[in-house]
Amino acid sequence: MANVEYLNKRFAEAKPEEILLWCWESFGELAVTTSSFQSQSVALLYMISQVVPKMPVLFLDTGFHFPETLAFRDALTEQWGLKLVNIRPEAFITQENLTELRSIDPDYCCLHAKVAPLQRALADKKAWVTGIRREQTFQRQNIPCFMETTGGMLKVMPLASWTQAQLSNYIQTNHLPAHPLKNAGYLSIGCAPCTIPVVNEYDERSGRWSTYTKTECGLHTTML
Repeated sequence: MANVEYLNKRFAEAKPEEILLWCWESFGELAVTTSSFQSQSVALLYMISQVVPKMPVLFLDTGFHFPETLAFRDALTEQWGLKLVNIRPEAFITQENLTELRSIDPDYCCLHAKVAPLQRALADKKAWVTGIRREQTFQRQNIPCFMETTGGMLKVMPLASWTQAQLSNYIQTNHLPAHPLKNAGYLSIGCAPCTIPVVNEYDERSGRWSTYTKTECGLHTTML
């Protein structure tokens, strides 16, 4: 396992592209990224397409994404030549049992639809690249660029220190497309039953699980 303290010092001032390139040169196809293919995702996806185009991009296909998300995923994959890998639960949640799952515990629904499938997909990988940023939530405010998961895998967050202003500037400078639902107020987009337009314009994730105290699906908490 790489020395995360050393890596965080070495890449403290590095551009995200430099971190991505190091990751690919160090691990090859044992390094993968995950993406939800929302507007916040396009910067990292574009960097990957330009710097490490062979890096697999894992998409958690829960069966409950907005049709606009699936169309956006397919368009970016074709346009940028992404190496897309769709990851699905062992058994799709149906509309009939979704209400029951969420009423029991929304975390259990995410565990079945997202966390468990990703754990299986990452079982033989050495590095997991993700686009989360410190500014997004209270829970993420202290994340480093590199950390070791409990399973011993290297978790890599090239955009950890980026602000929303930096992200927006990068998207505008490179003329990157926005998710079709962004103009309708969807600033952070997950499964359709658990996502509404933002209820707080200063909190990009305030439209997620708005009727619950829940703020994370578990990918970046359960899978630390």
